[in-house]
Amino acid sequence: MSRIGKKPIEIPKGVEVKVDGQTVIVKGPKGELKQSFDKDLKIELNDGVLTVERPNDIKRIKALHGLTRTLIYNMIIGVTEGYTKSLEIVGTGYRAAKKGKVLSLNLGFSHPLDIEDPEGIEVEVPSPNSIIIKGNDKQQVGAYAAYIRRFREPEPYKGKGIRYTDEHVRRKVGKTGK
Repeated sequence: MSRIGKKPIEIPKGVEVKVDGQTVIVKGPKGELKQSFDKDLKIELNDGVLTVERPNDIKRIKALHGLTRTLIYNMIIGVTEGYTKSLEIVGTGYRAAKKGKVLSLNLGFSHPLDIEDPEGIEVEVPSPNSIIIKGNDKQQVGAYAAYIRRFREPEPYKGKGIRYTDEHVRRKVGKTGK
């Protein structure tokens, strides 16, 4: 049996969870999230405890069991605490600025990149070489951080580019002079 899937989820105070068939709606202080899950899994809400049960031990159902429980748990954490990703910009002349809802990146191209914030995502630029992405949907926050990072991934020789704050860039030696 799935060790993660069989754990019950306790609903914290201030969070409202509604199970409508296979759709779960979670409302909390930081917003509302809604997601539909596989029809073969049984999602139940009893006395402030949410459980996910599977009908059989087919490999596909076993894989979805733990995934479904984790996605619901991430929704609850998202509406109570929210999620953040921090990016760091390394390189001479590389910098970020915020103009309203537009993130402006200077990454060594001939023009600055202007990216508009998606719905439900908040971007902060505390300094020209750091970006903080906040939101209540873990998947959306991670996808937007990866999208920004893709414009200039860290290169292995000088380490220039956009990286996650906790990311370690493996460095290479480069050419040796004679």
